[in-house]
Amino acid sequence: MQLVASVRVSTREQVENGDGIDIQIRAIRRWARANGHRIVHIARDEGVSGAKDAHERPGLTEALTMIHDGKARGLIVRDLDRLAREVTVQEAILAEVWNGLNARVFTTTGEVLRDDPDDPMRTAMRKMAGVFHELDRLMIVKRLRDGRSTKAAKGGHAVGRYPYGWGPSGPIKAQQKALEVMLRLRDEGQSTRAIAETLTEQGHPTARGGQWSSPTVARILSRHESAGVAA
Repeated sequence: MQLVASVRVSTREQVENGDGIDIQIRAIRRWARANGHRIVHIARDEGVSGAKDAHERPGLTEALTMIHDGKARGLIVRDLDRLAREVTVQEAILAEVWNGLNARVFTTTGEVLRDDPDDPMRTAMRKMAGVFHELDRLMIVKRLRDGRSTKAAKGGHAVGRYPYGWGPSGPIKAQQKALEVMLRLRDEGQSTRAIAETLTEQGHPTARGGQWSSPTVARILSRHESAGVAA
């Protein structure tokens, strides 16, 4: 079966520590070969929260469009938590693929079966797993918030290292220009790899004077997303 793969990373920890795009792609390709499927395209969402709806995720939107256009007959993700980190978002996307597109959904452990009125436990177990994915995300947010509060209570800089674009005296003009480019290109649906290439071509500075890369852009955009500031 022709499948389109959707891969996603959001937080800095995911980009750096074992849950990266390349690892997801290898797992998906390995499973597809072993089970007689063909991956026709890899749709990427880098630095994008799994709590966002499908229309807010360019990569996932691209994947669903390919299914709609008949270029693929199903969607594959490594795990359901790569599809969504909130159970309501997960169920909405599954319903769109199953009912709106009449297609199938797979993970690297097998097919995600449609709801069956004669097997309510199937639906309950899937939703329960989604609830724990959501709980995990909320617990991470809480730990970060608690850590900042503890540091602030001790008189420290509560948010750790200054976010890109900012310093102890306020905005850093050159970095703010680069940040504007990043946000604009992200909103246009460009991948973090393409954004890094544009920043390099235009000569924008990184925080430490190194080279722009996809993980660097993803970290900056993720911090911006989680903090709600120009970071």
